[in-house]
Amino acid sequence: MSELPGVHGVPAAMDFDALREAMQENYEQPEGPARNARAEQLLVEAEKLNIPLAVIEALGHQLKVYNYSSEKDKMFVPFARLLRMWDERPEDFDEYEIHSLHWVFKWMSAGMLSQPHIPLASIEKWLGEMEHRYRLAGHTERAVRSAEFSVANHIGDRARAERAYAAWLAADRDSMADCHACELHDQGWWKALLRQDAEALELWRPVLEGEYSCAHEPHAVLASSLLPLLRLGRLDEARAHHLRGFRLVRAMESMRGAYADHVEFCALTGNEARGLELLAERPAYFTDTGEPRSHMDFLAVVALLTDRLVSLGLGEQTVPGPAGRTWTAAELAAHARVEALALAARFDERNGTSYISSRIKERMEQEPLVERLPLGVRRTRTVTASVPKQPAPPARENEERGERDLTELLAEARRLSAAMNPASVEAWAAVAREAEAAGAELDVRDRAEIADHSAMGLGPDGVELFAEAARLYEEAGDLGEALAARARGACVVALNGRLPEALEAIAEPYERVLALYAEGGTDVRQVASVLVGRARILMQRAHGATQSVDDEAVVTAAAAAQELLDLVGPHTDEVRLASRAAEAHGMLGELAAHVGDAEAAAGLFAETSAAYVAAGLPWFAVEYEARLAGLASHLGDMETAERASRAALEHGAGQLEPMGHAQLNLQLAEILGSSGRLGPAAEHALEAAHWADEAGESATFGAWARHQLGGFLLRLGRFAEAAEVLESALPDLTAETHGDGAIVQTQWWLGDCHTELGEHRQAAEQWLRAAEIARHWPEQRDHAMLAHLAAEALGHAGLPTEAVRAYERAGELWRSLGNVHGLVRSLRARAWVAAQEDDGVAAARELMGTAAQECERALAAGPADGEESVLAELANTHRQFGDLIARSVADESDDEVQKAFEEALDHMSRAAAGFAALGAGALDSRTGAELAAGWLEADLGRMDAAAERARSVLSAYADAGAEAADDETARARTAEAGRLLEVAEGQA
Repeated sequence: MSELPGVHGVPAAMDFDALREAMQENYEQPEGPARNARAEQLLVEAEKLNIPLAVIEALGHQLKVYNYSSEKDKMFVPFARLLRMWDERPEDFDEYEIHSLHWVFKWMSAGMLSQPHIPLASIEKWLGEMEHRYRLAGHTERAVRSAEFSVANHIGDRARAERAYAAWLAADRDSMADCHACELHDQGWWKALLRQDAEALELWRPVLEGEYSCAHEPHAVLASSLLPLLRLGRLDEARAHHLRGFRLVRAMESMRGAYADHVEFCALTGNEARGLELLAERPAYFTDTGEPRSHMDFLAVVALLTDRLVSLGLGEQTVPGPAGRTWTAAELAAHARVEALALAARFDERNGTSYISSRIKERMEQEPLVERLPLGVRRTRTVTASVPKQPAPPARENEERGERDLTELLAEARRLSAAMNPASVEAWAAVAREAEAAGAELDVRDRAEIADHSAMGLGPDGVELFAEAARLYEEAGDLGEALAARARGACVVALNGRLPEALEAIAEPYERVLALYAEGGTDVRQVASVLVGRARILMQRAHGATQSVDDEAVVTAAAAAQELLDLVGPHTDEVRLASRAAEAHGMLGELAAHVGDAEAAAGLFAETSAAYVAAGLPWFAVEYEARLAGLASHLGDMETAERASRAALEHGAGQLEPMGHAQLNLQLAEILGSSGRLGPAAEHALEAAHWADEAGESATFGAWARHQLGGFLLRLGRFAEAAEVLESALPDLTAETHGDGAIVQTQWWLGDCHTELGEHRQAAEQWLRAAEIARHWPEQRDHAMLAHLAAEALGHAGLPTEAVRAYERAGELWRSLGNVHGLVRSLRARAWVAAQEDDGVAAARELMGTAAQECERALAAGPADGEESVLAELANTHRQFGDLIARSVADESDDEVQKAFEEALDHMSRAAAGFAALGAGALDSRTGAELAAGWLEADLGRMDAAAERARSVLSAYADAGAEAADDETARARTAEAGRLLEVAEGQA
């Protein structure tokens, strides 16, 4: 509470208890100026009380909120006042405030170092004062030597820093030592500064693994570990630490230095776009001057990031910067560099060294440590810097060189064409450019090749150029190739959706090339080019036909593919003809898949891929390996699916467009995920997300890849990373593109992540949003489950009223679905919430009783999902009913307590009997109920009955066998039974 009602609407002054409550509430608010301002108001309230301890506590509160904010420079005034009060009247301080006063001496030391206007002599004097006062108070030198280490390191006195570091570690830990997590952070930071990265990470390991933590750790350790991990090549860990660590520091205003580490990481790993997003999230960091040292560090990494953009040719790109104007990357780079160096110069002037300036320059001038480190979160595609075109040499300036270059280019283009290499399109384009630049006149055959390959590069727009190529081939006397070019043109017409026109266009070349071949006027290669064109057109028609083997379009297409295969089958020692044979197999495979013969299709696709690889054309195998992977997965042959998917990626290396990489990586990720290989699945989903971003498909395919990646990370227990990825995916997921099921699943997973991270309010928000979508679905089980999960999260978040509403909603849904388990669990949960309220025990008992009745009603009706599960639910309800009653009488009279314990014992006995009826599978549940009943028996003075309960538990585990009796629960139960037996026999 912050104010008490007064007379005539004027707020009354706080009493001491209200002041303390208000300070606690304020400390729990987000870091920042608002919290600081409230602390200042509370000090005024404290001064009105005329209680010295109230003022002392309010000053201490001010110190805390200033220290954890961007206004650290305000700490010194309240601390000076506190120190004066201590020196004048130490009896006004209680034990806690005495400890706090000495504790913040360390904050003053660090705070002074961060303020360049405070002379170094004053800092050294303060260090001596701290040492003197700690000695008087009986503290060890550990905190003092740690502070001295910070001073020595700050001014660049390496020898003194090493002495202080050794003395720090040698001194005993006492109540003034920083927590283990903070100490290990600083020790590891020193090792990293010395480039002893492996040692640093080993020091940080207990913090990273959760053995030690505090309000600001592992936040700072995760940030500090980024560069050492990159330097050691431990890229997966670096990525994970960035995603996990940034979530922790994002909302903490006081952690600008750690935030800067994350921006630096982005600048050094090819994640410049994400670095800019980080700058945009914290505009105040550009101008907050309360702590100049972290301000300097932030500006240094801003310069690093924006200089990187300039080097990529993006100097004119608009970037986030200080408020009041629009900044380009080049402008912000110059501004940040000047400001960072100016602050460094102020520190160096104070320190009498050049150490800080040299460190800042080194930080700003770092080169990227990794060219590309995908993070999994969405990023805007960085615009590729344009490469300045070299001016073409003057025409005929060097005729001999030009002729030689053109000759070489022609030879390369012909070689690539013969090998059916996709690069042949660009090779012929290079020939055309060189011929034009050199003023050379190509023969008609070469011009035909140029037109032909240009048409291939144009895709659907290449019809006219194919016609031109046909004309030139005919002019060159190659009628067979002219007919082949016309066939290629007909295929393009079909691709443009004009099938009747395409069929008409292919008819004449098909008839003429067969006649020409019969006369010996062309070769198999050119005939095959026409036949493959006709088969492609007929295949397109078949795709729109019914899925029947007897359909005329399917039959005709199969005949065309077989005709092609019969023609080229004897000639597969020639690359182009081997390619045609492979494609014919592929067509037959497509038709098999079209009519539903998955096994035949899979076999044909495998043959197709093998044929392309054997012909030295692996890039053509990619499509068929991908299709084979899909079919094999459908058929449950996950080994073949994985092999084919990996082969597709291998064969496409260096040839695939970004979107191809994205699709193949996600296919492999899904295959691996379905077989439980979550780590590799996550790696490929990460690659899929990266390539989708590269393809400009962040909001479509990229969102789906991130959705999958987040699910894999969640299942791996990497909750912070999963949350970051899923939050990145969620804004791009739409019902139109991805389906509302994907949105609900992402929100569901996010709720799971928030729960594991202890963020219960955020979990509830995600589950409630998902429930609102699922509310409109025909099947309501997901809606009910999400409402129930949201209720649990709201309860954990300390929002009982909202939790009850959500449980009521879930209960209604469970009832409508006939799901007794969900209904009973929602009733029990409501009972426990009610029991926490004043005068809520009666309502809680009624709800628990209703839960038991629902189980009994279901048993009488014959449950749809099996009697045993409902019996277990009833036993659980009696167990919880007994617990609830026993806990609700702490302040009652002895008679009321005895009566309640009797009732609780009855429920516990029913629970134990119910679990016993379920057999060995409910052993632990039964023994838990027996022990609870046993303790109640003992509380009621029935020691013989209590002892019998204990012996029953021991006997149950003895009869269960060694394996069943040796797990953790069994050991705990038998130990508790032993204690109960000892108590019962001792008081019998």
